[in-house]
Amino acid sequence: MFDIGMTELLVIGIVALIVVGPKDLPGMFRTLGRFTGKMRGMAREFQRAMEDAADDAGVKDIGRDLKGYSNPKKYGLDKLNEAASSFEKWDPMKEPRKTDSKKGPATQALSEERREKSERFKKAAADRAQSRLDREAETTSADTGPVAQPDPAAPAEEPKE
Repeated sequence: MFDIGMTELLVIGIVALIVVGPKDLPGMFRTLGRFTGKMRGMAREFQRAMEDAADDAGVKDIGRDLKGYSNPKKYGLDKLNEAASSFEKWDPMKEPRKTDSKKGPATQALSEERREKSERFKKAAADRAQSRLDREAETTSADTGPVAQPDPAAPAEEPKE
């Protein structure tokens, strides 16, 4: 506490022996020991009183709550981590899972509406692509001359996707 070495204690003892004298020195050390004991007892009592006051004020409860907030399962970070991992595993090229059993009526209606819009969009895109291919075929046939008409008796080719 005071960082006093053996040589410093020896010097203090010699000075005390000279100043107080050999006759009164044991009584002075006894009094000093009692005083030191009382001071330590008062310090312990003060520390206990402060700990009791902190317990009454709820400092331990606050400390326990703060430790609970640092726990990711109690704080809800486990759900956030689960959502992040499912997002990382998500492949936008795959069809979504069919889980209509848990959907409410509004969600089902919205899903049907979106599905219909998607199908109309795909059909419109296919029609535009086919018309573009038809126009390109007409321009190429006009450049090269008359185009041979397909034989009605020949089997029809399957359309390419």
